[in-house]
Amino acid sequence: MNPTIPISAVTLGPEEERLVLEVLRSGQLSQGPKVRQLEQQFAAAHDVAHAVAVNNGTTALVAALRGLSLGPGDEVVTTPLSFVATLNAILETGATVRFADIDEDFCLDPDAVGALIGERTRALLPVHLYGLPADMPRFAQLAREHGLALVEDAAQAPGARIGGRAVGSSGVGCFSFYATKNIMCGEGGMITTDDATLADRLRVLRNQGMRARYQYEAAGHNYRLTDLQAAIALAQLARLDHVNVARRRHAAFLSEHLRDLPGLRVPSVPAGRSHVFHQYTVRITPDAAVDREGFVAGLSDRGITTGIYYPRLMHDYDCFRDNSQVVVDETPVADRVVTEIVSLPVHPQLSRNDLERIVEAVSEVLQ
Repeated sequence: MNPTIPISAVTLGPEEERLVLEVLRSGQLSQGPKVRQLEQQFAAAHDVAHAVAVNNGTTALVAALRGLSLGPGDEVVTTPLSFVATLNAILETGATVRFADIDEDFCLDPDAVGALIGERTRALLPVHLYGLPADMPRFAQLAREHGLALVEDAAQAPGARIGGRAVGSSGVGCFSFYATKNIMCGEGGMITTDDATLADRLRVLRNQGMRARYQYEAAGHNYRLTDLQAAIALAQLARLDHVNVARRRHAAFLSEHLRDLPGLRVPSVPAGRSHVFHQYTVRITPDAAVDREGFVAGLSDRGITTGIYYPRLMHDYDCFRDNSQVVVDETPVADRVVTEIVSLPVHPQLSRNDLERIVEAVSEVLQ
């Protein structure tokens, strides 16, 4: 019997072990030289002047929004299709969330965003969903025209580019190093910016509001990343290009062999964008031989693990429906897409045999 093919796989090697041992032997486990080294290398890899490490991706979003002084009375326009951290981070600042519709590529639609911008709008927050960059040139233009802050939720897209420019370099970039991400250290995050004043403010905020020991300048928090986590992330960052190339190669194989199946839509990559395929997400359309639940069950029976990211739009939960900070606008594309999406394995550890098994299983279930 063939082993089950997982939706994700975590790989740790000798370089992670070596760097972690360096930290253990140094005796300095909290934020220290490895964090500074990670910040420098991450900034260089993403074409920005500053990178500020924090303890997770949600914290990156919260700190970025607070660093930009967003709060009650302000509105942030974002996508309804994302992990709930995107929504939670905005709510934590006291700001109000507006949801614009998405395009067929799963990313926020700039035209829909433009229609929602009003006098209370303070920030735009596109998400580079599944590793595909949102249309940052158009969002940057909207931000300039209306005097808005631009925050990029790049949790799933380290190393992705659009028009030759790295994600996280058009606005304030927020990244996650959660255990299944393309770069991971269990938990961790990074904020990128070219604004030296904002970077300085973020460093103060993450350190309990201290610039130096017991020198308080603001009400802050403990958002610090440890050197143990940074050591793992450093080794992962060094392999990021290799990881992203492998994901693209696997995605290309799947698309080539699946694109003509009835009832299945493979992911599209608009011209000029470099997708890093944190997830390979297809759509099970109404004309498919089975519905989405049948598709997932059929693949499970054949040893293929799938994921639904995400089963409902972020605001479609009881805990948000009556929240005065959540404004639900019409999002017909997102409403339809969320009922069709399924992610297939695409991680770098897949073999050619694994990829062929996935194609065979999908074909059997849909034909």
